[in-house]
Amino acid sequence: MPTDEIPAGDWERYRAYLALLARQHLDNDLQGKVDLSGVIQQTLLEVHQGGRITDLQTGQRLTWMRTALARNLTDELRRLRAGKRDAGRERDLQAALDASSASLAAWLAADQSSPSQRVDREEQQLRLAKAVADLPDGQREAVELHYFQNRPVQEIAAAMGKTTSAVAGLLKRGLRQLREHLAEPE
Repeated sequence: MPTDEIPAGDWERYRAYLALLARQHLDNDLQGKVDLSGVIQQTLLEVHQGGRITDLQTGQRLTWMRTALARNLTDELRRLRAGKRDAGRERDLQAALDASSASLAAWLAADQSSPSQRVDREEQQLRLAKAVADLPDGQREAVELHYFQNRPVQEIAAAMGKTTSAVAGLLKRGLRQLREHLAEPE
């Protein structure tokens, strides 16, 4: 099957997944300077041009995408730092993206070992990333900081300039929306 036969909705799920991972590993002060949308677009273009995306299992696709994302984020950061390359940072970023993906998977389910369960878990990762991306900005930020970066509510409140009760409300509403979205059949 040619690459261009992948449904547009699948590309959007991959975009949401990559955005979620990228936001987790980009310092807050750099998020305003890095064109995350452009980096993700470049990553998806490279995957599309690779031409064999449809031949891969979901897990292999996600691994390939994480590798391309790490490379593209590193390139973008290198441009921001006026050419100062840090090979250690590049490896660290790839490892961090892999760890984020593992954290995302762990958030969804306990260890599942059969091939069909792994494929299902990988599909759930994509659905979760898309559901998180669809949350209102405040809820998305609070959910990502608390559940994916393990930051305490007080720290999130300080970072967002909100009270702890406001952040707790964002988390509660965000989780409710995530549960509803993930409970819906595709």
